[in-house]
Amino acid sequence: MTQLLLVEDSEDVRETLAYLLRREGYDVRTASDGRKALDCFENHPPDVILLDLMIPGVSGIDVCRTIRLTSDVPIIMLTAKVGEADIVVGLESGADDYVTKPFSTPELLARLRSVLRRHRSSTPPSPVLAVAGLEMDVERHRVVVDGQAVEMPLREFELLELLMHNVGRVLTRRQIIERVWGADYYGDTKTLDVHVRRLRAKIEQDPAHPRHLVTVRGLGYRLEE
Repeated sequence: MTQLLLVEDSEDVRETLAYLLRREGYDVRTASDGRKALDCFENHPPDVILLDLMIPGVSGIDVCRTIRLTSDVPIIMLTAKVGEADIVVGLESGADDYVTKPFSTPELLARLRSVLRRHRSSTPPSPVLAVAGLEMDVERHRVVVDGQAVEMPLREFELLELLMHNVGRVLTRRQIIERVWGADYYGDTKTLDVHVRRLRAKIEQDPAHPRHLVTVRGLGYRLEE
């Protein structure tokens, strides 16, 4: 049975969600604030976490950051905020996905299944990656697109490798820049846009209407299967 930690300060919302999730087969533990959430995480490590962004004490963002120091457990943010900045901060703190309140039960269950499926199917990095007609031999610095070898400069190669390791997951612009160019990079973020455009020209059949390397408006990019 999947162990789920639900962190929500509203008692009514917490009890209703816990009931619905238990009915779906999840083993649910709950916490009403950030400190209790961290204690519960330490004492009863879950398989997935639903984490309200606005909770008393230790904030949801800080809870997420603390957990990410030691664990890659899937985390879905529950947030009443819809501002792009709030969502970006949540994703950059380590959350895997987010659901904006009010949300439907089918939507929440679908998001849970998705992050659990990606997490359970993930394996340690392989020297050979394969996604949606793309093949990458990391050790040989070789990329094949639909059976054809494609020359790729280092930065484009590193960008594609990062995306292939996170297929289906939104990566913010800041996350990509820090991982590919380094945390101390202070150049123009348009550099990333240029590399994405060049990469699309090599991996997409129609770069103007990409099917694989898609833009998530206001957030960043995602590589689709």
